[in-house]
Amino acid sequence: MSGEFDIIGVFIPTLGIWMLIAFALTAMLRRILAACHFYNLVWHRALFDLALYVVTLGLVVFIAQEFTT
Repeated sequence: MSGEFDIIGVFIPTLGIWMLIAFALTAMLRRILAACHFYNLVWHRALFDLALYVVTLGLVVFIAQEFTT
C-alpha cells in the first residue's frame, strides 16, 4: 500500500484520510450519543469525545490495514 494518495496532483498522507474518516464517524456517534442523553452519564464530555475519536481512529486504521494486506 502506498503511503499517500494522489488527488488531482496533490499528495495527501494516508493517515490524513483515515483521520478525516474517523472524524466523520465520531461526529455521527456524538450526535447519536447526544440524542440518547448518554452524556448525562459522562463526567467530562471533552475527554470522552477525545477518547472516542482515538478509539474510532484506531478502528479505522485497523480495518484499513486488514483490507489492504
